[in-house]
Amino acid sequence: MQQNIAIEMKHISKSFGEIKANEDVSLEVRQGEIHAVLGENGAGKTTLMNMLSGIYTPDEGTIAINGQEVVFASPKDSIRLGIGMIHQHFKLVDVMTAKENIVIGQKEGFFTKGKALTEKVKALSEQYGLDIDPDKKVYDMSVGEKQTLEIIKVLYRGARILIMDEPTAVLTPQEIRKLFRIVRNMKEQGCAVVIITHKLNEVMEISDRVTVLRKGHSIKTVVTAETTIPELIEMVVGKKTDLSITKEKLPGKELLLRMDEVTVKDSEGKNALTDVSFGLNTYEILGVAGVANSGQKELCESLAGLIKVEKGRIFFHDENIVGKSPRDIIRMGIRMGFIPEDRLGMGLVAGMDIVHNIILKDYQSQPGIRLKRGPCIEKAKKIVRDLDIQTPGINTPVKKLSGGNIQKVLLGREIDSSPKVLITAYPVRGLDIGASYKIYDLLNEQKAEGVGVLFIGEDLDLLMALCDRIVVLCHGEVTGIVDPDTVTKDDLGLLMTGHTLDEIEKMHGKEGKDA
Repeated sequence: MQQNIAIEMKHISKSFGEIKANEDVSLEVRQGEIHAVLGENGAGKTTLMNMLSGIYTPDEGTIAINGQEVVFASPKDSIRLGIGMIHQHFKLVDVMTAKENIVIGQKEGFFTKGKALTEKVKALSEQYGLDIDPDKKVYDMSVGEKQTLEIIKVLYRGARILIMDEPTAVLTPQEIRKLFRIVRNMKEQGCAVVIITHKLNEVMEISDRVTVLRKGHSIKTVVTAETTIPELIEMVVGKKTDLSITKEKLPGKELLLRMDEVTVKDSEGKNALTDVSFGLNTYEILGVAGVANSGQKELCESLAGLIKVEKGRIFFHDENIVGKSPRDIIRMGIRMGFIPEDRLGMGLVAGMDIVHNIILKDYQSQPGIRLKRGPCIEKAKKIVRDLDIQTPGINTPVKKLSGGNIQKVLLGREIDSSPKVLITAYPVRGLDIGASYKIYDLLNEQKAEGVGVLFIGEDLDLLMALCDRIVVLCHGEVTGIVDPDTVTKDDLGLLMTGHTLDEIEKMHGKEGKDA
């Protein structure tokens, strides 16, 4: 007997001006099912889920929930019908407790009796195998605890259909396993769970079925157990694609850049980095792993001369660059390419076109007082051609490009400057599968030319496949520098949560190897 249908979206179309985000898309999700929605950046996944959660209204097509056709006028209508969306960026009030976050905005009001509320939260937690302290403040919670709280919030409101947007993006391997146990418990309780993700290994592990979207169309829905990762990639990309990452061990490494007991404070005067030390070699990709807000941003900015170093030294070859401005660093002859996490806020000027964003990088190195546009125009054309940037032209403002294409412009410009050190913070965030692997190839090419690449990422599988060594941060401190060929993902996860290499070696009952 077929399971009852929780969600049935038929022939859904949605346009924004001339852009068709979804066209004739159909999606069916059953009760007691974990259903993955897979697709490249811009495939229409988020738009489709926003219509299911009442944020948008379809231009065409129908939506049925538990067999009843519905029209959502607002997210309230969706919530009332038992649909809850858990966003990648948590919607929590840091200074409130877990139970206060759960009831805020609810009918019974914020001043529900504390003891009764605590008991209700505990009962709900036990039912679904969740673990949360109702009286714990959000600012004291780990990322995994915050996500658990988001799940309890939607369950408390009566949700039986859950939409999870990139739920594992910032979790350690241990937290991911815990999340998957929770999701499976929800499935056993008859909930329908929709997971939007780009991690193919996790799709294969957790989902029952997968629906693939490509360029706004639904391509196919398959039973996960009856498909393979190469087949899913072919459906996502539209052609057979080799997405292997090669990691060549290159000889002739020399120490290029060194951080020596560097301490940096954040905007509130607290230590964002504490006594951080490591070296970056030529012919090397050095990864940086850590849960969100472990000091990755400050690490990048201190190396690029963008924030003050309170203590310690940073050597480029034998010269200390602490206290130098980015312009001073360039004048010293140090070419340091920098791709920040906030690509439009820090990396590019949104209202300028590709040519003028290249001029911003080149003007200091051009002789005389008159800028020569010709070389910058040629560079812009070359970057667009080499990186397959989808743009109406080189004079289009970068803010009108997709996130993936903006990232390509930024990376192409930095590589074109022939840096000795390339600092990359989340360089493939928001990029589709094909574009991401193009970026990995470009970074490997830079490594082969002797560039030292610092790669800050959040996907541990990728870090282990791409990087020669990995520095692990926890609360702004280095907990280990490891060879990814000699450690496991679980080891990295333990380091990310504050365990030391010695503790991990004892857990394994053997001596570990520090890279």
